[in-house]
Amino acid sequence: MLWRHGLSAASHRRLLSSACIQWSSLPVLRTADVSSFRDLAFVPGLPTLLPRKSLTAFPAAEKWFRPHRTRPDQLDLNYDYLELSGSSLVPLEYSSPLRAFIRSHAPLSLFLEWMKHADAATDNRFYLAQASLHDLPKALQDDFPAPAIVTTAGRGDVYATNLWIGLPPTYTPLHRDPNPNLFVQLAGSKRVRLLGPEVGQSLFDRVQSLLKTGSSGKFRGDEMMQGREKELLEEEVWASKSSQRKKDFGYEAQIEAGDALFIPNGWWHSIKGTGEGVTASVNWWFR
Repeated sequence: MLWRHGLSAASHRRLLSSACIQWSSLPVLRTADVSSFRDLAFVPGLPTLLPRKSLTAFPAAEKWFRPHRTRPDQLDLNYDYLELSGSSLVPLEYSSPLRAFIRSHAPLSLFLEWMKHADAATDNRFYLAQASLHDLPKALQDDFPAPAIVTTAGRGDVYATNLWIGLPPTYTPLHRDPNPNLFVQLAGSKRVRLLGPEVGQSLFDRVQSLLKTGSSGKFRGDEMMQGREKELLEEEVWASKSSQRKKDFGYEAQIEAGDALFIPNGWWHSIKGTGEGVTASVNWWFR
């Protein structure tokens, strides 16, 4: 139970009683053209899905992945191609039932070797999380050209391009990004829940007040990935079922390979890798 970390049973009951969120399916744009995206999502700052399977033309979709050798309905990494850049340093998140969460940099080859032998039941887990594309060799960078939505919907300023690769279940806790975010699923599937700026801030502050901490939630900090903060944030977002009381309102979406999700600046979100086989995503922070 959550209160084994020092949270009282009464506080735990108050926390759960507050988690009354009406989850609705995320709207889907009818077309993926830049003008529609700008008018209906980017300018008004509204989260939305682009038409399903509308972003599948990345060179990475063919170069980085291949059908799994024993489960053809799933994708695996193309190790022959990626191992050519195996000496590149990438950020890895390590977690296990017996050790604290650790974030460090290691050769890409270490991650690839783990991926070859791991499965959903593996206790010791690695997640290549928020790996800056610009830290990788140019050959790999060229596999992710920025979509026209990123380069032309706003000022054309691209602040960062990040990669996320692992085996489900992967998890990113509730947080908000510093810039508008186009999040594209490359392989596998993920489930996303989003809350508006005021609702998300209220939920996050409620957890922080119980913990008596002052995290801002603006970045994917280590404190979110372990201990009480991780458990309470996950409980608030993912244990919250749709409530007829409609105390708060949020969106949720299941995204598959080729799907693209726009997350406006200030919108809180949490993401879980689901299903089987490799799950991989790329995102652009832009204005």
